[in-house]
Amino acid sequence: MAATQFLCQSLYLSFKNGKKPNNLCKRSSFSPSSGHGSCLFNQKSQNQRYPVVRASASESAGGRKQVELVYDLDEKINRLADEVDSNAGLQRLSLFSPCKINVFLRITRKREDGFHDLASLFHVISLGDTIKFSLSPTKTRDRMSTNVPGVPLDERNLIIKALNLYREKTGSDNFFWIHLDKKVPTGAGLGGGSSNAATALWAANQFNGGIATEQELQEWSAEIGSDIPFFFSHGAAYCTSRGEVVQDIPPPIPLDLPMVLIKPPEACPTAEVYKRFRLDQTSSVNPLTLLEKIKQAGISQDVCINDLELPAFEVLPSLKRLKQRIHAAGRGQYDAVFMSGSGSTIVGLGSPDPPQFIYDEDDYVDVFVSEARFLTRGENQWYTEPGSTFSSSDSPVTDRLSFQ
Repeated sequence: MAATQFLCQSLYLSFKNGKKPNNLCKRSSFSPSSGHGSCLFNQKSQNQRYPVVRASASESAGGRKQVELVYDLDEKINRLADEVDSNAGLQRLSLFSPCKINVFLRITRKREDGFHDLASLFHVISLGDTIKFSLSPTKTRDRMSTNVPGVPLDERNLIIKALNLYREKTGSDNFFWIHLDKKVPTGAGLGGGSSNAATALWAANQFNGGIATEQELQEWSAEIGSDIPFFFSHGAAYCTSRGEVVQDIPPPIPLDLPMVLIKPPEACPTAEVYKRFRLDQTSSVNPLTLLEKIKQAGISQDVCINDLELPAFEVLPSLKRLKQRIHAAGRGQYDAVFMSGSGSTIVGLGSPDPPQFIYDEDDYVDVFVSEARFLTRGENQWYTEPGSTFSSSDSPVTDRLSFQ
């Protein structure tokens, strides 16, 4: 009986302290949607029966003590693990933060507030960052680290702005340790920072049990950035106004269509591009006509219009030459070559390979090159990095983070 009590107490204390007995669990993971953990047993534990889990004592007619042992350790451990994980809630979460391209970008008018109305086909692509979130033991401030020098780690960063916004809207008192593993280049016209902000809002909501709807998150996000609401679509959207009016659409382009992203080290400051923008130099094509043509006939050079290319090429003349050389060297390799957003990324749709001169010439040693595919997400799930064994509902926990 003493041995029984000792084993039961040991099991209880192990789970209470966040530890599981050796050789019982194959892996454990947190589900962001429910906040509960799961435990999968290995083959050995499934085929063996372990004694001494529950014991009860009774007295026989002759006055002798009798002990009953119940051989059902699996059920006991699962029940105990569920109870512990339920009480603990979600503690750590790692999410993929993908970027986007503008398949076409029309600027339709200048607004009275000084901004411009646009009409654009946005699409999420498979290039992205990874952001790890851990609940902070303090309730004072967020702490952030990153693998890239020069990225602001305070309130200037959209991740911190998004977390502050979430606390303001919901009254949550959760603060976080955040590590940003950045792969998307900055100043690229790919919306990397906007995606980071949307991902942070999604993460904060998971830590709070999903108390806000996706529509609320989308509406709130427009307060800190015009491109952020798009990432709460399912991956493809027709965006208007400043970009914050998002019409979710079925993907009009095959998701397996390859592309290559080529970005020089120089950036195109968005404010400078718009400063040089002239409405009378834009395309006259109706953006809805472009969208319909893509749906019916697919991608071609004439539908991948970007009204910001001309002013961007004035800001960065070398970018115009890069686009022209990619188009010429491709020799039909690409269905379309165009600039994304306000630059400075040039996209070649139809092939994952850059032209050979990118490798051969010293002028392009520092050019960023990446292949990518179009990407979408499922209902009530966040985006998943292609090839990852995890989904947004089965996110890997972070083992250890270092912070600056």
